[in-house]
This record gives sequence, C-alpha cells and structure tokens, in this order.
Amino acid sequence: MAENQKSKMPTTLTYPFTRKEIRKLKVGERVLLSGRIFTGRDRLHKFMAEGGRTSISLKNGAIYHCGPVVIREKAKWSVRAAGPTTSIREEPYMAAIIKQHGLTVIIGKGGMGEGTLQACRRYGCVYLHAVGGAAQVLADTVKNVSGVYFRDTFGPTEALWELEVADFPCLVTMDAHGHSLHAAIAKRSEARI
Repeated sequence: MAENQKSKMPTTLTYPFTRKEIRKLKVGERVLLSGRIFTGRDRLHKFMAEGGRTSISLKNGAIYHCGPVVIREKAKWSVRAAGPTTSIREEPYMAAIIKQHGLTVIIGKGGMGEGTLQACRRYGCVYLHAVGGAAQVLADTVKNVSGVYFRDTFGPTEALWELEVADFPCLVTMDAHGHSLHAAIAKRSEARI
C-alpha cells in the first residue's frame, strides 16, 4: 500500500531539466516544476524557429505557452495571472525550437501534433499540460520575475518572460518515448463514435 501511494506522488523537477530526468517521465505522471521557466507565444516561436536568437539560453529549459498578466509594483514585476494558452498554434515552430535551442520541457494546454511528438522523442523533451482556467493559482507559483526580453519588439503578452517558479503543477501528456495522451484519447474517442 505504501509503495502504491508513493508512486502516485508527483515527480519534482528543478531547473536545469536534464534529458536524463526528462527521459524517465511517462505519460500520465504528475510533475511539480521549480526554478527557471520562460513564457512564449506565437510571435516569439516564429522568430526563434526562423533562426532568431535570444540573449539567454533555453538549453535544458522550459518554455511555457502563456501570455502572463504582469504589472510593475515598486520597481518590481509581479505576475497576476499565468494561465496556459492553446499550444497547437505553436506546432509549426516547436520541433525546430526543440532542436535548435536544446529545450527539454514544453508547458501549455491542449497538446501538440506529430511533429512536436517526434522531436520530443528524438531530442529528449516532454510536453506538460497545465490546468486551463487556473491562471491565478498558477501565478501564485511564480516567486520572481528575473527578466523580460523582446517586450518592446513583441509587446508584453508575446514577450519572453523569465520566471522563477516553485512547485508549478503539470501533467505529462507527451513523453520523450513517443507516447501522447492526446493521441490516445482521440483514438479512443474516434473508436466510440
């Protein structure tokens, strides 16, 4: 019984998120992330996939499909909402970003397509599903905003925000072994219809 309860405990990962750790994760596993993660949306993904460079490294890092609500208070940034945005919009860019930038973790909602799944398998990356509709709860895991990049270029929602998080809750829905919970659910749904 104790072993069964232990196996249901979330896996804790702290940045940097190494390929060795990432390859141990399986679809359906709960994860708590701590340390540095970056946000990014459509304009940033297109820029990076087309060879655009950033002044920071994403190697062994995480990109969160999120346009956080961030305000300036007493000369410090404060995250008020940090809910996930739909990830499939980034499908045309994600495989190139994983390969070019050494990314090991993608966070978002709704899953991604076959190109991203194969890049995850080939390069050792996972897709983690964050709960939609929980923007305030997820914002509470953000302990610090360490930086913001491309704010003047892409605007505050599309900027690359560097966040320090503690126990950010996620679920592995695409693993580094080519398994996708999204594809499995779609297949079962089609069979029932």
